[in-house]
Amino acid sequence: MKKTLFILFTFILLTSCTSQKNSDSFIEATSGRYLFNANEVLEIYFEDAIMHAKWRGNDDIELLKVNDSAFYMKELNEKMLFVSKPKMHIELAPKTEHKGVIYRFDKMEKGEKTPSEYFNDKEYDKALTAFKTIKEKDSLNPNVSERRLNTLAYRFLRNEEYEEAKELFKINMALYPNSSNVYDSMGDLYFSKKDTVNAIIYYKKALAINPENRSSKARLSRLTKK
Repeated sequence: MKKTLFILFTFILLTSCTSQKNSDSFIEATSGRYLFNANEVLEIYFEDAIMHAKWRGNDDIELLKVNDSAFYMKELNEKMLFVSKPKMHIELAPKTEHKGVIYRFDKMEKGEKTPSEYFNDKEYDKALTAFKTIKEKDSLNPNVSERRLNTLAYRFLRNEEYEEAKELFKINMALYPNSSNVYDSMGDLYFSKKDTVNAIIYYKKALAINPENRSSKARLSRLTKK
């Protein structure tokens, strides 16, 4: 706590003699959305030429200007450096806690969205492409965890948001085509909708991959029981 207060106090001293206003050219170059991680955005905007950010539900974070390209964000306890080449991005200033890791947030293209944003806007094909891109770059990324996606899909299913549940189950099947569980989950969706024909199809697909899938075996037995 004392260290954080000291750092904040130091930045206040450094910025007290620095105009918090920014040039028109800098505002134009830096305004926009940056990928904070594979599925999360940090948005930079300006009010009265002073830099602000939107991040994790906080839509009015004012950043302290250290110099013409460096700004301190209290919510992160980080100094952010705006780097224009090879293309505009943000880098966190090196510090001991980073352990040598360079943190970089690339500026997003106009109209570009995160996988979740595509999904929420019902652009399901683009959502799938974006999730696949994450998985290709980092198969262990939590945003493409089979379990995590399945949990979210079941949340939709419990709320009877069938379209969203179905599309998320489809994404999970595309990402994990050799998983018995993803087909079992789609079977559960059709079971909930009382669509016996499709439920049977997906339970059989689950069992073709894993004949010991107890959930699929139990549901299939119930549906085909005379």
